[in-house]
Amino acid sequence: MNTILITGSSSGFGLETARYFLDRNWTVIATMRTPRADLLPKSERLHIIALDVTDAHSIASAVQDAGPIDALVNNAGAGLMGALEGVSADDTRQIFELSTFGTMAMTQAVLPGFRKQGSGVVVNISSAVTLKPFPMLSAYTASKAAIEAFSENLALEVEPFGVRVRIVIPGRAPDTSFSAAARVRSQNGIPEAYADWAKQVFSGASQQLAEVTSASDVAAAVWQAVTDGSSPFRIPAGVDAVSLFAKAASD
Repeated sequence: MNTILITGSSSGFGLETARYFLDRNWTVIATMRTPRADLLPKSERLHIIALDVTDAHSIASAVQDAGPIDALVNNAGAGLMGALEGVSADDTRQIFELSTFGTMAMTQAVLPGFRKQGSGVVVNISSAVTLKPFPMLSAYTASKAAIEAFSENLALEVEPFGVRVRIVIPGRAPDTSFSAAARVRSQNGIPEAYADWAKQVFSGASQQLAEVTSASDVAAAVWQAVTDGSSPFRIPAGVDAVSLFAKAASD
């Protein structure tokens, strides 16, 4: 029976991906900082484990408790909107600790097992902000661009051991708690001099809600990345991401 470990499974993309794989008879290791048993349907194939991807001891304990796995989905992260001039160094470090360094640390922790069994898939969740420059997202975009560069190089390192690496690129998902948290965090990241410009940016973005990404779009893309050995290295998820991805490829 196949087993997948998903970080950041308490909401949004991670939670939906856990449901998606459970529905398809996979064993799911759903990890979250504060475990909650009420988020997912009860199943003998579901194991909920506490995990803080910014804590080395928590990572080691979670990987040991999980046992052998076939796939890792690095989904844990946080959003951050704001003009760089107004974004605090602490907020920037937090974004990188969660999204970038957490992804690297989790991958490093599972690689020995993948290498020994001669198989495994690492799926790193990026963002469509890497496909098109967008104001008020410089720090967040940098954290996701770093994940993509890391993934490209990692794929070459682990290919000889039968391990695959894939990137899933979600578009804008305004209905997730991830986006809501990013909006809250942005309140302190807009200096007065940028206020009018920021209003224009966010107003323009809100008018483009016809084409957005759902959590189920991301779950389906992760499924493709994990189960299809011939899947492309980068997989856009969501109508808006697919459109941006096609445009970037044609430029």
